[in-house]
Amino acid sequence: MTVEQQAVLTDAEIDAVLGRHETGVLALAREDEPYAVPISYGYDADSGGFCMRLVSTPGSEREPFLSGSPRVRFVVYEEGETTYWSVVATGRLEAVPRADLTPEHVERYGTAKRPLFEAWDAPTEDLDVDLYELDPAELTGRRIEVDGGT
Repeated sequence: MTVEQQAVLTDAEIDAVLGRHETGVLALAREDEPYAVPISYGYDADSGGFCMRLVSTPGSEREPFLSGSPRVRFVVYEEGETTYWSVVATGRLEAVPRADLTPEHVERYGTAKRPLFEAWDAPTEDLDVDLYELDPAELTGRRIEVDGGT
């Protein structure tokens, strides 16, 4: 496959890519240890912010990576026959305590669907569901057009 053209996405194109999807990859790090996981999200094009529901079991591998307000990268991508799009958001992931939930939060989190790849080996009542927001410090996108050559 030969790359024909690369382009930076406009804000409208970024909003379109993020609006077409409901899952992406959240990457965190702690010292020299990386952690990346596919998650579901909701995106608000008006504010440019994300809401995320992270589901885990008590004592999960993810917990140490989420202490404080960790810096994260969140990647959403799609691939067509001749076009590849990716959007990368960087910023701090902020926990939303249940006591601070507003009707607006509830509406936004309603757009963050639970993806089919989430499977847990614990009963539902043993799962921890934590809510987070990401107001990106940087939100970038790229489109790559390719031809069919090898």
